Amino acid sequence: MNRMASRSPSADPAASLPASGYRGCTNLRLRRFTRRISREYDAIVAAAGLKTTQYSLLSHIHHMGPMRLTALAAELGVDASTLTRNLQPLVAQGWVEQQAGEDARSRQVTLTPAGRAKRSEGQRAWKQAQLSLNNRLGAERVMRLHDLIDECMAILDEANAEPTDD
Repeated sequence: MNRMASRSPSADPAASLPASGYRGCTNLRLRRFTRRISREYDAIVAAAGLKTTQYSLLSHIHHMGPMRLTALAAELGVDASTLTRNLQPLVAQGWVEQQAGEDARSRQVTLTPAGRAKRSEGQRAWKQAQLSLNNRLGAERVMRLHDLIDECMAILDEANAEPTDD
C-alpha cells in the first residue's frame, strides 16, 4: 500500500483545499500569475518593437527551421487560424515568408534575414526580462518554479495519454 493510500482523507492536503472559490481555484491563481509575468516581459520586449507572442513565433521558426504551418501550430498548441492571424504582422514586416510547401495544399514558413535580425534583438530583450525576473524572485525560486511546472505538465501529459476503458 502506498503512503497516500494509507492516509485518512482528512490527512490528505488536497482534501483540505476549498473545492471552489478564490482560495481554491488553481486556474485563477495561475492566470493572475501569468498575466503579471507577461506584463513584465511585454514591457521589456516592446523596446525591441515586438510583442512576446511575436518573439515566440520568431524563435520557434528560427529553432525549428522552415516548417509547415500545421506543424508549427501543433508545436505551439494553437489552431491554424490563430497561427495565421499571429503570423500576418510578421509577414507584413518582412520578418517571415510563407512559401508553397511540399504539395499544393500546404504552406511553409521561414525567417527572412530581417526576421533573424529582429529575433536577435528580441532575444536580447527577452534575456533582460528573464534576468529581471530572476533577480526579483531569486534564481533558486525560478528554477524550482520551472521544475514544478515541468513536473506538473509531465503528470498531466501522462494522464492524458493513458487509455480509457470506454
